Amino acid sequence: MGERLVVVFNPRAGAGRAERELPTLVRTLEAGGAEVDVRRTTATGHATELTRQALLEGAPGVAVVGGDGTLSEAINGFFSLDGKPIREGAWVGPLPCGTGGDFRKSVGIPKDPEGSARRLLAATPRALDVGWLEHVSNDGREVARAFVNVASFGIAGLVDRIVNDAPKWIGGRAAFFAGTLRAMSRYRNQRVRVSIDDGAFEELSVLNLAVANGRYFGGGMHIAPTARVDDGLFDVVAIERAGTLGNLALTRHLYGDSLLGQSGVRHWRGRTIVAEPLVDEPVLLDVDGEAPGRLPARLTIRSGVVRLR
Repeated sequence: MGERLVVVFNPRAGAGRAERELPTLVRTLEAGGAEVDVRRTTATGHATELTRQALLEGAPGVAVVGGDGTLSEAINGFFSLDGKPIREGAWVGPLPCGTGGDFRKSVGIPKDPEGSARRLLAATPRALDVGWLEHVSNDGREVARAFVNVASFGIAGLVDRIVNDAPKWIGGRAAFFAGTLRAMSRYRNQRVRVSIDDGAFEELSVLNLAVANGRYFGGGMHIAPTARVDDGLFDVVAIERAGTLGNLALTRHLYGDSLLGQSGVRHWRGRTIVAEPLVDEPVLLDVDGEAPGRLPARLTIRSGVVRLR
């Protein structure tokens, strides 16, 4: 008997693309000798529950069919409600079929379903850093959650809210770019203070600040070109430029690999980041493409608790 493979599947991902590609994924996995156990999500947050249940049942890891949001939900299932790992060193196997595909780009997973399934079957699980975020939820509660790609605050939090209200058929890159243009017309830089690795707080006026484990966010924006998902460090990238025209000019660097070093862009690396607002209005968070709340926040890297397959 081959490997028993639990697959957490979001049928709504990618405006139905995941549903269309599931038969090819399952057929490819079974042809490679796997015994596939597909578990469908039915609501927001269900991927977390299904993943946690599979690990508690003894599964060594979970494959995830969906977008960046589904993967992020699944990563949270690797931890109990008090933040402790369910199974230290368990693996996650992304099979991307979503709107943005930013984590896929960061780690080089093939876009086609056959390619991603074959790669998962052949892969040896390796180290994967996970971010742990303590913040204020949209309803004002103090909460904590894991993230796997990028957590940021500023205009990206507003973009998320615009994109998540838009039709998914538009596609990731187009949806995020259009959402960014709309947000630029409304957003004004917000003052925050930030500390890295318990250093002194520094005041910033941010268009956006990204705490990056992966390299891409926002449907293909190359926000952290030097970030690695297994080096035990966040890349912290702050954009302090103001004005719509100047920031429109910056977009070509965002979609290339030349953002770092541009005027108004700052870059640090660290394991723990604390960010607090210095304005009366909410400073909105963007976490793996979702909009879970606002500052203040504390972000900590967790190395080795999850592996990537």
